[in-house]
Amino acid sequence: MRIVATSTFLMAAALTVVCSSTAAYAIGDKGDQAPPGPSGPSGGAKGNTLMAGASQSSIEVTQVSGGKGGSSNKPVVPVDPNWKPPACWYEPVATSEQVKAAVDQLKKTPNENLVPVTPSLYWGQQLMVDHYEKGKTQSDGSEGYKNFNIGKKGKFWRGVVNPDMRDDPAAYDCEKNLFWQDAGTVPKVDHAPTPEVLAAYAYDKIKVPDTEVEMKPEGKSTVNLPTWVWLDKGKFEPVKVRAELPHTNLYAETTAKPVSLHLDPGTADAETFPADGECAVDEDGSIGAPYTKGSSKEDPPCGITYLRATGGEPYRLKASITWEITWEGTGGAGGDLPNGTFEGTQDVDVQEIQSINR
Repeated sequence: MRIVATSTFLMAAALTVVCSSTAAYAIGDKGDQAPPGPSGPSGGAKGNTLMAGASQSSIEVTQVSGGKGGSSNKPVVPVDPNWKPPACWYEPVATSEQVKAAVDQLKKTPNENLVPVTPSLYWGQQLMVDHYEKGKTQSDGSEGYKNFNIGKKGKFWRGVVNPDMRDDPAAYDCEKNLFWQDAGTVPKVDHAPTPEVLAAYAYDKIKVPDTEVEMKPEGKSTVNLPTWVWLDKGKFEPVKVRAELPHTNLYAETTAKPVSLHLDPGTADAETFPADGECAVDEDGSIGAPYTKGSSKEDPPCGITYLRATGGEPYRLKASITWEITWEGTGGAGGDLPNGTFEGTQDVDVQEIQSINR
């Protein structure tokens, strides 16, 4: 973490933690809450929008459709192990008046507060006054802002770190100091927000129903007789999540659509239907077909025939749904994201009986 305090530069090592007597006067975060984890000083201004938690995103996420199952729903896992969502991006975080209020607070308690100007960099009174009130240029050539740009239409922007990727080195690629952006525009900088960034952010928020398949016979399967497997068409429907960034026209809707069920019997002594164990989703959204009386000698469209009985310990049947992920967003943008998967495991007992009545 890099920290600049009061009127002088105080450079700290990457994992240095600021002592608790110094609070961060944070800008633009939601709620009256402390920043998660040891990412920086805590504290804030109770009762307004200048709260602690310099890297908390303001992206609003809404589940548009699907996802029946409530609290039992779980996030999908990308099939591509190398894919990951953005580690950081920039967002509008404060008005001119809010930055002024932060500096006014620093003037009252110059030795107790710091303002986060990046996810890891904090400034004290002198630097904030020089750059955002007096308009002095920084040592790197960045021009200052006379009187906090009060009277102009726009907001100050700052980097935001994806909370799930704080340990990724790329999380600290958004270190441009708190900067002004005119209303209705998006900054032309690396890691600026885009519909695709929001789509990837929404990907991580998709939750799908637990994968527990229906089977016939129930309880125990029988050696050399097929076990029918299916999934209810009403439960496994497309899930759509919308992510939008306030104070911009940026949004994306990311949709997960179930496309197949893969069966792993839990033993090599088994045959699957189809042979590759990949059961496609039907046009009505169902997978496989429920067993009906008189079908005992038919091969199921989706199922398993166990060739050996269990010997005390049940087989662990793994059933995993593959979800196709697509997105569309601002200005007609859209595309594909890596497929996701969610796996469920069920115990299957297999008995040594050659024929039964069903």
